Amino acid sequence: MRSHRTRFLALGAAAAATAALVAACSSSPSTPSSHSKAPILIGASLSLTGDFSADGQAFKRGYELWASDVNAAGGLLGRKVKLIILNDASSPTQVVTNYTKLISTDHVNLTFGPFSSLLTTPASAVAARNGYAFIEGAGGAPTVFTTPANESAHNVFDVSLPIEDEMVPFAAWVKSLPPSQRPKTAAYPMADDPFADPPVELTQKTLQAAGIKTVYSKIFPAEVPDYAPAASDVASSGAQMVVLGSTDVPTVGAFMKVFEQQHYTPKIFIAAAGPDQGAAFISAVGAGNADGIMVPNAWYGGSKNPESQKMVAEYIAKYGGTPSDINADVAEAYSVGQVAAQAVKATGGTDNKKIIAYLHSGVTLQSVQGPVKFDSLGRNGSATTFIFQWQHGKFVQVLPSSDTGSVKVLFPKPAWTS
Repeated sequence: MRSHRTRFLALGAAAAATAALVAACSSSPSTPSSHSKAPILIGASLSLTGDFSADGQAFKRGYELWASDVNAAGGLLGRKVKLIILNDASSPTQVVTNYTKLISTDHVNLTFGPFSSLLTTPASAVAARNGYAFIEGAGGAPTVFTTPANESAHNVFDVSLPIEDEMVPFAAWVKSLPPSQRPKTAAYPMADDPFADPPVELTQKTLQAAGIKTVYSKIFPAEVPDYAPAASDVASSGAQMVVLGSTDVPTVGAFMKVFEQQHYTPKIFIAAAGPDQGAAFISAVGAGNADGIMVPNAWYGGSKNPESQKMVAEYIAKYGGTPSDINADVAEAYSVGQVAAQAVKATGGTDNKKIIAYLHSGVTLQSVQGPVKFDSLGRNGSATTFIFQWQHGKFVQVLPSSDTGSVKVLFPKPAWTS
């Protein structure tokens, strides 16, 4: 979610599902293997089918690319790593079953997270009950960190950007525009989603205070069969700016389709998730229509980070395409592996208790997304917030404008091309 990313799940339901399905672990995650050269088993559940399948498949590529790189370099502490990835079909119930199996039956040494806050919340509770660190890259909703399980075990570690602050550079840029160029009205359509809503709500509050009038603000069910009515209402409002609380490509694509049909082109259009999914987004909406669409994230294919450049080159060599085609989920997953590897090396093994203590020690780690430093609840306080935009078929960094990697924002958004 990215990504992009979640559906709402009541914490009570998650806790109940976890309690019902978690079995007692038959082996301690802190017990070193008696076979010092045996593979390090790493378990993860991913949405290879279902609503989050595009993101799940991208995460799988990221995990596998990281494992391949580690093994090519001799493994961790002289041991190869072996991934065990199960399909949760985008289901909160199945993800609990999967992590229970990975821990109690497959006896994995480490657990990596699934895609989305929806699945991370119940999955991390399974890991907490069994004493496992839960390193993840796509569960950034506030509800993930404030569960009773994490507040007790402190076992969740999100290597990616905290979602609440994702659009801060965007709001600052809008406020900085000359009065003659600044939009006078704005629409804030949002899916009922713990990932999509917080950054949009903060943006709305900030820009309302700056004098930009809200002409539409509504949360619609995340599982609606047809987004057209909500999109039509936004178009009818005539808002000069649209800030969309989206969860995926289909949501953004549906709004864009209606806007085009109604000959409505906002001057500014930013979506919480979807446009960051590279080729998947372009193939769904068309390169011309993508022009001017913005999205927040902490990474893109053109990042100057040397580790990211290496990963991008390896990805293209294996899967083809261009840097702009690479889904940001790949970098999030790869970063999970990198952080886990640094913790294993620093603690001298796979003792999860030691890994949890190490990751909470205030150490700053490195990843393809940049620096990683966890606070007491496992949020990455060192993550950098950027805004990206599609320009003439390329995915480029535009904000903060003061950053050396940023190019000029394409503004106003060009008209639809088809």
